[in-house]
Amino acid sequence: MSQSAPLPDDPPSPPQFRARGALLRRLADVVCLPSSRVNAFERSVTADLLIEMLRDASPEERMRVSRRLAGLAEVPAQLARLLLRDEPQVARPLLEDCESLSDAELLDCTRTAGSEHRLMIAGRKGLSEVVVEALVAAGEMRVLEVVLANGDARIGYAALEALVAMSRDAPQLATALLRRPELRPAQAYVLFWWADPEARRTILQRFAVSREILQDAAGDIFPMAAQEGWQDPMSRKALQFIERRQRNRAAIEKSPFTSLEAAVSAAQHGMTREVAEEISYLAGLKPMTGAKLFTDPGGEPLAILCKATGLPRAALRALWRGLRRPETDEAGAVNPAFERTMLIFDTLAVDRAQTVLRYWNWSLSSAMTPELLRAIRDGDDSAIDEYSLPQRAAMLAFAKELGGN
Repeated sequence: MSQSAPLPDDPPSPPQFRARGALLRRLADVVCLPSSRVNAFERSVTADLLIEMLRDASPEERMRVSRRLAGLAEVPAQLARLLLRDEPQVARPLLEDCESLSDAELLDCTRTAGSEHRLMIAGRKGLSEVVVEALVAAGEMRVLEVVLANGDARIGYAALEALVAMSRDAPQLATALLRRPELRPAQAYVLFWWADPEARRTILQRFAVSREILQDAAGDIFPMAAQEGWQDPMSRKALQFIERRQRNRAAIEKSPFTSLEAAVSAAQHGMTREVAEEISYLAGLKPMTGAKLFTDPGGEPLAILCKATGLPRAALRALWRGLRRPETDEAGAVNPAFERTMLIFDTLAVDRAQTVLRYWNWSLSSAMTPELLRAIRDGDDSAIDEYSLPQRAAMLAFAKELGGN
């Protein structure tokens, strides 16, 4: 039976030229010769000729050349650029096995190639801060997860800030971020607001640090500031963060309550806005900070508030009841959220609870300005680098409450 002719619209098979394959191998061999055998100019000219042939070569031929070059201590830049921008299977040998690729080559590939290329770059050993920043800027979740899992990747401050912000809408990033040695307390305290219970426990265990060394270092500054009448707002804010006393003694004189305990007792019968504001003032907090603590669905911030201000366990239970939160479930078992809140209270030291509470108060209220509030409501974080550290923290923590993206 005779063989049927190909249909007219079938693409013709490319011709197979043995000489082409042999020449590609020989040119790649010359490029791979040590510097003792070929000088830089000869290598460059050979690379130029190889590039021209590779433009019309098959994917299999380009892949073979890529594999051949992956072990080189120095791949000609123009040749690396061509192959790194090629199909993922062609670029793979270089991206996964070539240790000599420069940051410039990796950055070019990150910005001009596809998602599969960025995924391979994310898993490379010794990934630099500038390359990580470019990968983070692409905002691809699979890539971000691989970067965070890459123990050899170095994550710079700007990329870390961006990842913390992204974790607000991608909870899976929060747990990975907490494993990174680069994460700092300021970032962890912000991440806390949208972290799950287990991540919150980790944050408090790892980042709720003592201020003892700061108190020792600044002990003689307090009387100096008092003699100046606390007129310098910059030093006043810093010393308020450092000092040992959490409660606001001056607020007692203006409060309808005789003490913080009395205000909490009143809240037990139903938390009102007025009582919440009084508790905030008496605890040394701004009302905006207090509102954030009282409306948090998890309840852990209530434990931090009570521990930091020296309130007893019964006061925490009173606040829980005042906020109309159940202590038990329908079966009569202890409400898991209430149990977690009590556990935080029992295990967290006073000084460490104060550190967390004061950072929140510093970032969530004292940094607020009309311009920052407007930026949060508009979801405008384009100029985030212009804001201070506590202002950036406030932007992240209040974005959803105030209508930002």
